[in-house]
Amino acid sequence: MELTPLARKLRREMTEAERLLWYHLRNRRLAGFKFRRQVPIGPYIVDFLCPEKRVIVEIDGGQHNFPDERSRDLERTRFLESKGYKVLRFWNNEVLGNPEGVLSVILEACQGSSSTP
Repeated sequence: MELTPLARKLRREMTEAERLLWYHLRNRRLAGFKFRRQVPIGPYIVDFLCPEKRVIVEIDGGQHNFPDERSRDLERTRFLESKGYKVLRFWNNEVLGNPEGVLSVILEACQGSSSTP
């Protein structure tokens, strides 16, 4: 299945938490790090990616709290980590309620990550 059209659709239909985080990540606003949104990697589309540092940021809604979804999320995270990415996961309410804290964790991950897998 071609993921690019779906990624484009997801870029147009971001959640409130994704929009808020994207505002702070776009145009190198976070310490000069470049981020892309809704990026296909293997069979998945990740919410945000800092390609230079291989850091992925995923924003999870309430549906991710169900056992089946948690299992799929774990499988997804393992796949991405096996490809050399560092995966950060945040709940929607974390992003909306404490964006500064979330950005601090993302910045720390980017500053501490190497660019090679």
